Amino acid sequence: MTSDLAVDVRGLRKSYGDQTVLDGVDLAVRAGTVTALLGPNGAGKTTTVGVLSTLLRPDAGTVRVAGHDVVAEPGAVRAAIGVTGQVSAVDDLLTGAENLRLMAALHHLGRREGRERTDALLAQFGLTDAAAKPVSTWSGGMRRKLDLAMTLVGSPSVVFLDEPTTGLDPRSRRTLWDEVRALVAAGTTILLTTQYLEEADQLADRVAVLDGGRVVAEGTPAELKAVHGAGSLDDVFLRLTEPSTTDTTGTTGTTATTPKEVA
Repeated sequence: MTSDLAVDVRGLRKSYGDQTVLDGVDLAVRAGTVTALLGPNGAGKTTTVGVLSTLLRPDAGTVRVAGHDVVAEPGAVRAAIGVTGQVSAVDDLLTGAENLRLMAALHHLGRREGRERTDALLAQFGLTDAAAKPVSTWSGGMRRKLDLAMTLVGSPSVVFLDEPTTGLDPRSRRTLWDEVRALVAAGTTILLTTQYLEEADQLADRVAVLDGGRVVAEGTPAELKAVHGAGSLDDVFLRLTEPSTTDTTGTTGTTATTPKEVA
């Protein structure tokens, strides 16, 4: 793995029975950056995150995260990552502080260190005033921030965010964007899957579009829009994932091929 890559995926394949979900995925995420992984429903985004986080075993290819092979060194990978999934991992019956202290215990932090980490994260996410209240009384935006805070208890160097703002109102979504920016500014690497193209445009240093089991385009948001003569990532996304597309544009360093060309 190149030293400046936090995630290095080459030729990743994954099938369920006779259904091929990932068909030779290549993906590189540089340390200290945000990469957005986009794709239509069923494109394999969540499966990709599952492999990267060692929850799923790849059928073929090499996958390295934080310098470790996900098959040969799963423990080392898990120690280096944090994952925020589509479904909230918080326990509604516990308070916010109790959720974080439980996560600290799972990370084998001592009692004092766990309390200090809990207090720091509550303050970081603006949740201190609600810390002693059951999470069942919290708003959706607060719960999602707690979800992300729990992901950070172990101070991961790489964080996978699988559609983290789904269901949030615009204000809560933008608040979470600010938290993501702060994490990256502090050196954390983020791989983000999202259905919100504006989110990718706002947050991502690079964007990869997954369709038909492969990455069909990759580059900065500006590069992708320029290559496809598009005014927004929405337009780029629609052109790349439209089954009948015939766009054959391609540039060195910014893959801009179509599903037909890579099938």
